[in-house]
Amino acid sequence: MITDARVLQPEFVPNDVVHRDAEINYLSSALNPLTNGDPAEPAFLSGPPGTGKTCIAQHTLEKLRENVISINTQYVNCWEDYSRFKTLYRILEGVDKTLDIHRQSTPTDELFERLQAYDGPPYVVILDEADQLEDKSVLYELYRTPALTMVLIANHEEEFFSQLSGRLTSRLQTSARIQFDQYHKDELVSILDDRVRWGIHPNAVEESQLEMIADAAAGDARVAIGILRTAARHATQNSADTIRDETIDGAVSEAKVEIHQTNVEKLTTDQRIIYTIITEHGEISPSDLYAEYRERAENPRTERMVRNYLKKLCRYNLIDAQGENRGRRYQVVS
Repeated sequence: MITDARVLQPEFVPNDVVHRDAEINYLSSALNPLTNGDPAEPAFLSGPPGTGKTCIAQHTLEKLRENVISINTQYVNCWEDYSRFKTLYRILEGVDKTLDIHRQSTPTDELFERLQAYDGPPYVVILDEADQLEDKSVLYELYRTPALTMVLIANHEEEFFSQLSGRLTSRLQTSARIQFDQYHKDELVSILDDRVRWGIHPNAVEESQLEMIADAAAGDARVAIGILRTAARHATQNSADTIRDETIDGAVSEAKVEIHQTNVEKLTTDQRIIYTIITEHGEISPSDLYAEYRERAENPRTERMVRNYLKKLCRYNLIDAQGENRGRRYQVVS
């Protein structure tokens, strides 16, 4: 049934992206100076999970590479590479400058000095989940790096900029800011229809079933594609020629659990401690949560940083917050 499993993977970037023309055009326009060898201002993409931010950023850079002979690009997942060292290392890796860097002994400042000395062609770096960076000052260093252009991605613009220093905020005032909204049902159906056409045997799934999947995904393309992938996998395992409605029903919960677990596995050490505490208590107040977190964490973060972590966990539907101020309670989303 599955003819090309790649197109059903969350990291797949299609050559033709639908329902994001305005966002693509805006980002392409912001990066257009690079086509003439001139520097470009940073771009900032924001919106809920599953709205296509990462896909559009990578798609636009691929198109840019097709039109600019001499350009370098790199993708950095700041949820994984969240420390200053890891971020700079990944960026240097994109231009083959890490051969003699030792993760255990090379000072972080040496990585920055090496990046500052970069004198190659224009270099565009996508910093995905940029709000996950431990030390946001690295963004100021990157802003000051000649020939380097940042494409920043985060969930919420106001929250992201509230974490930055005044001097960095002022530097990023001129960045192109592109807001991504959740997909409408018909848009998700269209996205799924393309994935079916590229990766699943013809007539294996009906339009009405794609509408079922879109309804269950509630505007999140990652969830929609995950449900389709899971349903197709089960149908293949059962040697079926078509996907049945009951197979989709079963795939909805399984796909959501899979995405939920993937998000849990991505958590940083401190975020995992917070998530574990909430899980153990079932429900807990902010003050009790922070007190217990300080006892468990080796180098506890500030209350403000913990609040940012909690907002992030809420946005990825890992925890739920009920009530306001002193009456607020956190609980894990099951």
